[in-house]
Amino acid sequence: MGVPQCHHPIGEVPPHPIPGLVPTASPTEAGHNPARPWPWDPATGPTAFRRATLSLGSASPASRSSRHHSAPQGHHVLSVTGSSFPQLGMQQPLEPPGQQPLGYGKCSLVGSDAGKDAGCSAGSGGSGGIGKGPVICSAVCGNPYAGLVSHLRAAWLSGKTRPMEYRVAQLEALGRFLDEKKQDILEATALDMGKPSFEAHFTEILLCKNHLNNTLNNLSHWMKDEYVDKNLVTQLDSAFIRKDPYGVVLIIAPWNYPIHLLLVPLIGAIAAGNCVIIKPSEITKNTERLVAEMLSCYLDNDCFAVVTAGVQETTRLLENKFDYIFFTGSPSVGRIVMAAAAKHLTPVTLELGGKNPCYVSDTCDVQNTARRVAWGRFFNAGQTCVAPDYVLCSVEMQEKLMPALREAITEFFGSNPQESPDFGRIVGDKQFRRIRALLCSGRVAIGGQTDEKERYIAPTVLADVLPSDPVMQEEIFGPILPIVVVANMDEAIDFINARPRPLAIYAFSCDSKVVNQVLERTSSGGFCGNDTLMHTTLTSLPFGGIGNSGLGKYHGRFTFDTFTHHRGCLHRNMGLETLNTLRYPPYSQQKLGLLTATFEIKRKGTCTLL
Repeated sequence: MGVPQCHHPIGEVPPHPIPGLVPTASPTEAGHNPARPWPWDPATGPTAFRRATLSLGSASPASRSSRHHSAPQGHHVLSVTGSSFPQLGMQQPLEPPGQQPLGYGKCSLVGSDAGKDAGCSAGSGGSGGIGKGPVICSAVCGNPYAGLVSHLRAAWLSGKTRPMEYRVAQLEALGRFLDEKKQDILEATALDMGKPSFEAHFTEILLCKNHLNNTLNNLSHWMKDEYVDKNLVTQLDSAFIRKDPYGVVLIIAPWNYPIHLLLVPLIGAIAAGNCVIIKPSEITKNTERLVAEMLSCYLDNDCFAVVTAGVQETTRLLENKFDYIFFTGSPSVGRIVMAAAAKHLTPVTLELGGKNPCYVSDTCDVQNTARRVAWGRFFNAGQTCVAPDYVLCSVEMQEKLMPALREAITEFFGSNPQESPDFGRIVGDKQFRRIRALLCSGRVAIGGQTDEKERYIAPTVLADVLPSDPVMQEEIFGPILPIVVVANMDEAIDFINARPRPLAIYAFSCDSKVVNQVLERTSSGGFCGNDTLMHTTLTSLPFGGIGNSGLGKYHGRFTFDTFTHHRGCLHRNMGLETLNTLRYPPYSQQKLGLLTATFEIKRKGTCTLL
């Protein structure tokens, strides 16, 4: 899939201040701009850059040009030679972050080395990614991402992200990204994991736009100071909650919904007024490349950066001090992220996962239950953190449910799901082999076919599964649905409560009392009665885990609140000092009595006689 590049005209080019970034167009070709002789002129647009795939050291112009498309006439293009990231760390007297037009970004670079790429992205927008004043050498600080984090912190401290107009402009730019790159997103997700275009449009485009529009519709209200109740002493003062941004935040996204789970937290982070570093998953490489090359063309690169990184580079990235970290992934990696954050006392949101139980009572509508469970389990080829992980039901219900599930799978994907355009593939070979090994559990009642070359695993239902089977020891994250037999609802609830608290619990019954019993007697991140996944589509509901399934919540207003520091403020009158003498020494019983009367909060229904 070819990702379109964005090119913008620029002004005159002086000797370039960053070693390793070499102009390939002369000042005459680029045009003259005496008002601003830097190549990243905010008045005329950002400089376009070409991807560098060279090894350490210099390269000849011929070798550079042979690897890239030539620039359009009249456009200035820079190519990176050698290792750009350490070069960006050199002590250079660079100018402060430029004043870009609202919602107008610069292009970034993508390379094969994440440690270098982050630096390329930092420098690709000229001022983007480079801090105010001298940039601390990465060789001195020991971390290749320190310069990038410092630059974003300088931009945040300047107050650039605080005005509502700026936040709205950046959010609207995200909307343009989703609109203009819709086809590229559909193609990238199809290449990465065979995601059906319907599912990609629904989750990666539509739901993202819902969160974006909900935020734009309510941002002015969310940002307002929230005035609070006061005691008798402060009646003439102003007491309020100020909605402050945290500062520089890090968002680490997973691969299963690579656009949605990146942009939804980003929307809230921007709305709250933060500067953001986002790290897309390296596993979905086509989507990662699309985000790294294109998103920076829409956002202000002084305040927002994309870092492409693997495990080692992400570990180095986490060594830096962030003001908030938002991570979506597995519990095991979540512990690593939380440990890294703890070194700086950085608050975190951890969106993890787990084994989500689905209790099916004997009183349910079997056909409707089967269709809704099958849809939730096999959507995105089962690679959904809130998918029903296993079914708990009686022996009698298992016998009724099995033919209904088979009918639903055939209705959705045909007699051969491998040929269906509506069924995806496993994201990678490692994940494929892990999921395939789980097929040895219980008895394969439906499906079970695999094709390693295509990374295809058929929609599969396992019957007679024991709690000790391998498929019950880990989150499946694939198109396999085990059925575990329980005697009744009480046993199902005991089974759920004996295990780590999941991200979601599902309960199916025509009797609302049964659904409510499961809700009241269990604990989980979220809950949905008589359906699967659908609770996550509402921007009005918080989404997040508890215990092993996560920490914190987001979606809609909750995302804004997650990235906002709620700052308690009291602005007092400079006069009326007589009112304050009650709390000043020397103390007396009379003062204590008056102080109590003016400060004490009483239970309703009681009164105090003065």
